[in-house]
Amino acid sequence: MLYVPLITPFTASGSVDLDGLSSLAVGLLAEGATGLVALGTTGEPSSLTVAEREAVLSVVAEVCASRGAPLLVGANSPAELEALRDRPEVRGALTLVPPFLRPGPEGVLAYFTQLASVSPVPLVVYHVPLRTGQDLPPSYVERLAALPNVVGMKYAPGALSADSVEVFASLPSAFSVYCGDDALLAPMLALGARGSITASAHVATASYASFIASGGVSLGHLLGRLSAALFAEPNPTVIKGVLYAQGRIATPSVRLPLLPASSSTVEAALTLVPTPAGALR
Repeated sequence: MLYVPLITPFTASGSVDLDGLSSLAVGLLAEGATGLVALGTTGEPSSLTVAEREAVLSVVAEVCASRGAPLLVGANSPAELEALRDRPEVRGALTLVPPFLRPGPEGVLAYFTQLASVSPVPLVVYHVPLRTGQDLPPSYVERLAALPNVVGMKYAPGALSADSVEVFASLPSAFSVYCGDDALLAPMLALGARGSITASAHVATASYASFIASGGVSLGHLLGRLSAALFAEPNPTVIKGVLYAQGRIATPSVRLPLLPASSSTVEAALTLVPTPAGALR
């Protein structure tokens, strides 16, 4: 399965480009994405107002509903989860391990136990220790997977290790682990990931979908290089630069504290975008 965590496109005046968002979402599903993520970290949700977040969610929910595609939504508090109750299009919430506080594995487990007990939708844990500052031993990932209403994990360890191997080896079959480190997609699939939640798949969506479905060493190497290039500056700045260069969004704008990606970084990523035949442009 390939989920694309959507960017939030902006107009030249700085407002959210809802028409551009709808067009982008439709195109990603048409090109092979299984589903979409709204208001994930790639969408710059902390820079959006409450009204903007509601508008983004409504647009993406409408697109997913019209195409029968699953939708995950970034939601990290009881109030944000409760807001999903009356949205039947939403299949689950992508919920971040608590950042900055570093509550320890027991605190993380208690946190998700509480959220899962009140959430109207299943939870997919977003585990990204390089950003949150909180690692989890494999035994605690296994305990998270055993919680009622916790159905999966976006796993972004930064680098694969013996603990990563143990994570995949110890989880129940009903629990889905999705690759959350785009450049590590190939080895994570080999370890047993069910698919990916991949921001890089805004670009060359069909190639990422094909690789998840069928593999292939050459394509895996190419996509790994592309993902590394798309994350050479803070996400989603390079992705937005590439989409703008391709004429797919109206501006490459991001909101502070992010700054637009440099033209040289965007051009370097563009040279790695595969053509439909799989060759470099």
